[in-house]
Amino acid sequence: MRIAKADVFVSCPGRNFVTLKISTDCGLSGVGDATLNGRELAVVSYLRDHLCPPLVGRDAQQIEDIWQYFYKGGYWRRGPVTMSAISAIDMALWDIKAKAAKMPLYQLLGGASRERVLVYGHCTGSTIDAVLDDYARHQASGFKAIRVQCGIPGVASSYGLAKQQGGKYEPASKGKRPEEQIWSTEKYLNFIPTLFDKIRSRFGEEDHLLHDIHHRLTPIEAARFGKSVEPYHLFWMEDPTPAENQACFRLIRQHTVTPIAVGEVFNSIWDCKQLMEEQLIDYIRTTVTHAGGISGMRRIADFAALYQIRTGSHGASDLSPVSMAAALHFDMWVPNFGIQEYMGYSEAMLELFPRSWSFADGYMHPGDAPGLGVDFNEKLAEQYPYEPACLPIARLEDGTLWNW
Repeated sequence: MRIAKADVFVSCPGRNFVTLKISTDCGLSGVGDATLNGRELAVVSYLRDHLCPPLVGRDAQQIEDIWQYFYKGGYWRRGPVTMSAISAIDMALWDIKAKAAKMPLYQLLGGASRERVLVYGHCTGSTIDAVLDDYARHQASGFKAIRVQCGIPGVASSYGLAKQQGGKYEPASKGKRPEEQIWSTEKYLNFIPTLFDKIRSRFGEEDHLLHDIHHRLTPIEAARFGKSVEPYHLFWMEDPTPAENQACFRLIRQHTVTPIAVGEVFNSIWDCKQLMEEQLIDYIRTTVTHAGGISGMRRIADFAALYQIRTGSHGASDLSPVSMAAALHFDMWVPNFGIQEYMGYSEAMLELFPRSWSFADGYMHPGDAPGLGVDFNEKLAEQYPYEPACLPIARLEDGTLWNW
């Protein structure tokens, strides 16, 4: 089964993905995605010029050899562009292999470790009252786990807020320049425990409650945050501080038992090695689009299992329905699964990617179609040309550039 063709597509309604379609000489095809991150077309160029040509003629069944060929052959390895491109290839090859075996991918990986996949949704609001209303809507939709973000009094634009009241949160903004947002750590730390108190007082303790700090605190500030919210029993606090210096998390661990989730910006197992070995985190959030696809994620999860760390994979709107399917198949198999992020998609997006996965009552299932169970409508994609979009940047109130 030789690879006959590899095509790259850059189009989707409202979000920017690179969709890679690999076809074999026996009629089988597979799809995989990489993310543009709203900044550039470097992934497209890398796929088309450096990775797609060497794929043609290779045995599509030899996934590990192909993975190592591009990882080790690249020499300057582990960078975000390289790993995103490898991720797209890896997902497409696993899709082909499972289709050839006539089984859903999670069965090919070794079978299901669970019947369904617990996912969490995104609750947002500019005020506490607005958050409470949105939380109730998520409960009514069936979510058992809900991430909560709220506007901070005195801060013009906080992380995690929908651009319109009652609308869905979308971090990226169209255009070639990023939006600049203002941030105040002091106002945030003083306000946020009140939010969780109101949620628990109204909705009780049954739901899993999550919160994303988004790299905004220093280690000692993150320790203060974790300590202050312990009475509200968070499922996790996410990205409390930048993780370039992994040893920083020792200080957080010394002061709080609030669980910590990290890793959506990681590109490989090396980014989380010390965090795992020293048991400084509880959930690893690496994703199939950035950390080497299914093959890379399996290595990370197996290493995490040695330290009783569970998965909590990134699943924001910069993952297409193809990548969501790959994440769900991985989630069904991985023994140390924790939870999966799920933001949902527009009707236009779902029309572009026909799929077998489904959501019901707070859980998802990848479906039992062969492979990933997702197709890609190339003709319909022509209606959605690439539009630049940028994630915001953050500044402190005095103008200092900060971590968004």
